[in-house]
Amino acid sequence: MILLQGQNLARYFGPTVLFENIQITIQDNERIALVGRNGAGKSTLLKILAGIEPTDAGTVAKKKEVTIGYLDQHSAVDSTKTIWDEMLTVFAPVILLMKQAEQAATRLADEAVINDPDAMEAALKLYDTLQQEIHKQDAYGYESEIRSVLHGFKFYEEDLDRPISQLSGGQKTRLAMAKILLEKNDLLILDEPTNHLDIDTLAWLENYLLGYRGTLLVVSHDRYFLDKIATNVYEISRNKIHHYKGNYSWFLQEKAARLEQEMKQYEKQQEEIAKLEDYVARNIVRASTTKMAQSRRKRLEKMDRMDKPMGDERSVRFAFDIKRESGNVVMGVENAAVGYNGEVLAKPINLDLRKQQAIGIVGPNGIGKSTLLKSIIDQIPFIEGGVKFGTNVDLGYYDQELSKLSKNKTVLAEIWDLHPTMNEKDVRSILGSFLFTGNDVEKTISSLSGGEKARLALCKLALERNNLLMLDEPTNHLDIDSKEVLENALIDYDGTLVFVSHDRYFINRIATSILELSADGSKLYIGDYDYYIEKKQEEAELLALLAEEQEEQLTDEVAPPVKSTYHASKEKAKLERKLSREITSLEEKLEEIESKIEEIETQLTLPEVFGDHEKVQEYNDDLLTLQDQQDVCMHEWEAKNLELEGLE
Repeated sequence: MILLQGQNLARYFGPTVLFENIQITIQDNERIALVGRNGAGKSTLLKILAGIEPTDAGTVAKKKEVTIGYLDQHSAVDSTKTIWDEMLTVFAPVILLMKQAEQAATRLADEAVINDPDAMEAALKLYDTLQQEIHKQDAYGYESEIRSVLHGFKFYEEDLDRPISQLSGGQKTRLAMAKILLEKNDLLILDEPTNHLDIDTLAWLENYLLGYRGTLLVVSHDRYFLDKIATNVYEISRNKIHHYKGNYSWFLQEKAARLEQEMKQYEKQQEEIAKLEDYVARNIVRASTTKMAQSRRKRLEKMDRMDKPMGDERSVRFAFDIKRESGNVVMGVENAAVGYNGEVLAKPINLDLRKQQAIGIVGPNGIGKSTLLKSIIDQIPFIEGGVKFGTNVDLGYYDQELSKLSKNKTVLAEIWDLHPTMNEKDVRSILGSFLFTGNDVEKTISSLSGGEKARLALCKLALERNNLLMLDEPTNHLDIDSKEVLENALIDYDGTLVFVSHDRYFINRIATSILELSADGSKLYIGDYDYYIEKKQEEAELLALLAEEQEEQLTDEVAPPVKSTYHASKEKAKLERKLSREITSLEEKLEEIESKIEEIETQLTLPEVFGDHEKVQEYNDDLLTLQDQQDVCMHEWEAKNLELEGLE
C-alpha cells in the first residue's frame, strides 16, 4: 500500500537547481535510506515530504489517515514538565480510555444500574467495548513501554522526575527521539538520528527500528546503521534521484554497476556524435552531399544527449605513504592507567602492537579512549604504567578537535610553511586532491567548515609519511564519499594503525583487532567489528547462563528436604522453570493471535470491507490461517500444562 508519493518535486534557489523531477514512492512497512553528498538537498526533500516546506514544482500526495512523525537533526524537547510527565502526553488518549473504563466499571456496581436491566445491559456493553479497545491498544502496557524506550536512550528510573529544563542539549535531543518513537506514526522521517549517540545506544536504536511497525525514511551518515536498517536506498546526485532495492552495501555495488553501464553508453554516444559532426563539417558545403549532411545535422539536433556520469562531482583523492619501515614490534603498553588529575578512567590497559596491525579502540563515552591516545603521544601523562616504542617508529597523530591547525593562516600557508622546499604548484596540486582549488587555498583556516578543516588536517598528516598513525575520530565532519576515500587509503596503507571511532562501518572495514576499554581495563578481540559484536553477545549469553546456574544452586541449597529424591532434584526444578517459561510464551502468543483475530473480525463488519468481495476473501483467508495457528498453540499449551502438572 502506498502511503506517500512525491512526483516531479523540485527546489530552486534563484537560477540554481538543487534538485528537480524527483520521483519517490513510499510503501507501507518500507525502510528507506536517503543518501547523497552534503548539500545535495536531502534534508530539504525530507521537509517537503513531511509537509513542513512547500515544493517549487510537482506534488506530494499521501493517504488522509496516514500519520507522519518528523525529527530533524536539531530537534530537542523544550518543556517545563518532568521527563515522565512529558512522555505521558504521548499516551493522553490511552490514559483517557483507561479512565473511561474505570468509570464504566464503577457504573456496573451502581445499585440503580443493577436494578435496571436495560441500564445494566447498556453499562455492560459499554464496559465490554472499552475493554476491547484497551486490549487492542495494549493500554495496560504503556508505562512499561515508556520505561523501555527511555532506558534505551539512557534515561533511568532515577531520571524520570527530573525537569526537562535541567537536561543538556544532547539529552533533550535524545528525549525528542524517544518521544517520537513512542508516538508510533505510520511514517517516521528521521534526519540524522544517529548524531550524538554512543555505540550502545545506536545498537539499541537499530534493534528497536527493526521491529518498528510503521514505515521509515532516514537520512544518516552512519553507514553501518543504514546497512542494518535500510531495505531501499534513494540517492540524490547531480539534481536527480536514483532508486536501489537493498541495503547500503548493495546500493554501493549496484551504483558502481550502473555508472559503469552509463559510462559505456555515454562513450558510445560521444563516438556517434563525433562521427556525425565530422561528417557534417566535411560535407555541408558540397552540393552533392549537402542534403545528407543536413540530415545528419538534424539527427544531432534531435539527439537526447547524455550527461557524463559523475562528470561534475569532485572527490577527495589521496594516499598515506611511509618514509621508512618500522621494526616488527611497534609499541607496547603494559598495566597502564589513564585519566585526569589523578582520577583513573580505565586500568589496567595492555597493548602489544605489531607492524601493519590496525587496532580500533571502542568503549563507552568518557571511559578514556581519546585520553589513551593522548597519553601514548605524551600529551597527557599516564597515571600508571607507560608506553615503549619499537625501532624506527615515526608517529603521526590526528586530533578530533583539529587543534593542530593554525587559525590565522591560509590553507596554502598551512601546508607550505611546513614544507617550504616544495614549489607552489606542487602544494596547490596536493591541496587540490583534498578539494581545495582556486581561491579555496587563500581562505583562512578560521573560516573553513568542519569538513574542510578535517580534510586539511588529513592533508597535513598524509604529507608527514609516518609509519604509525594514531587517529582520534577521523571520520567526524566527513561526508560519506570522503569517508570511503579515507577508508580505501588506510586499507592500502603499509604502516600501523591505532584509532578511536564511533563509525562502526569504518571500524569494520579498517580494524584487524578491537581493543575494548572499560573501567576494569582493556580486552583485545582478534577480528573486525562484526566479530567483536558476535563475541560480546556470546559473553552476555554465557553470563546469563552462569547467573541462572548460580540461582539454581542457591535454590537447591535453601530448599527444605523432602521425602522424594526425585522431587528434590535440580533437574526437576530446571524442567519446571523451562515448562513455565514455555507456557508463558505460548500464552503471550495466544493473546497476540486473539488480538489479530478480533481486529480482522472488526474489519469484516465495516461497510467498506463487506461490500468488497476481494477484501472479504483476503480477510477470511487471514482469519483461517490465524485460527489454525490458534489451534496449534492451544494444543501445545494444553500439553505443556499437563506435563507441568505431572511434575507436581
